[in-house]
Amino acid sequence: MKIAVFSTQPYDEAYFEKFAHTHSHQLTYFEAALTPNTAELAAGFDGVCVFVNDRLHRATIEKLAALQVRLIALRCAGFNNVDLAAAQEHRIKVVRVPAYSPEAVAEHALALILTLNRKTHKAYNRVREGNFSLNRMTGFNLHRKTVGVIGTGKIGVAFCKIIQGFGCRVLAFDPYPSDALREMGVEYVALDALFEHSNIISLHCPLLPQTHHIINAAALSKMKDGVMIINTSRGALIKTADVIEALKSRKVAYLGIDVYEQEEKLFFQDLSESVIDDDMILTLNSFPNVLITAHQAFFTEEALNQITTTTLQNISDFDNNDVLKNEVKIV
Repeated sequence: MKIAVFSTQPYDEAYFEKFAHTHSHQLTYFEAALTPNTAELAAGFDGVCVFVNDRLHRATIEKLAALQVRLIALRCAGFNNVDLAAAQEHRIKVVRVPAYSPEAVAEHALALILTLNRKTHKAYNRVREGNFSLNRMTGFNLHRKTVGVIGTGKIGVAFCKIIQGFGCRVLAFDPYPSDALREMGVEYVALDALFEHSNIISLHCPLLPQTHHIINAAALSKMKDGVMIINTSRGALIKTADVIEALKSRKVAYLGIDVYEQEEKLFFQDLSESVIDDDMILTLNSFPNVLITAHQAFFTEEALNQITTTTLQNISDFDNNDVLKNEVKIV
């Protein structure tokens, strides 16, 4: 199949070329994100391969359909950026990578927790400048703290296992509880109870209509003073304006995010010489107790290998009229 790969970074091309010999697809790489304005680049291709910040809204899908594109291959797990109804109407199949090294994302969530808590990023900069003072570097023991986990899919399960190793009490919320986690001592509770009792809250759920802005002013008001919030899932799980107010009032003492509501305008680009026209990200960056990484939680060799091989296999399954085990359908 001829596939147009959008939002291509150097590492994307490197990993696809690494495994190109295992499949016979013709891949063409575009740095541009897929939007209604760039959809014409897909002319002459059988399918498109896209990432988290490509915008496959109805207008984009209608243009792809007019170009006779038959497949949308997501090289990620989330599919909130795809209008599935429009794709179904135009008979375009959608496939994804449902799981890729869940430990990679879970470990990054832990890295955010430890860095925010023990301030290792600040210690690194201080020591390089010859400042060996410990003033304002106090952290807290994770041992015996209560950690709330929202979403216990594969990544949530991996995170629960890791954080239990620190001797934490783990509360969880998920519409579909895991018996295996229960056997490990994870306590499933109502969402309000999780908000009320958790010292740290880590988000590991998909972005769906029912989870959009799951962290908002009402939710924040139910949390402990001084709570730590970690988000390695999707930016719009958090209402940014509300969490900024909670940071100002010190309701939230620590915020670690690898994702951001408006990240498609910022992430995966070098804007170091640009004026960033996003007041909220600038405000977040002004807080000393906020740590932002640019959607890199997935970024390990193991994860990139699995993303690439699964994506190529999804394309081959479609090309061979095999069962699409990773197809995304409207529920």
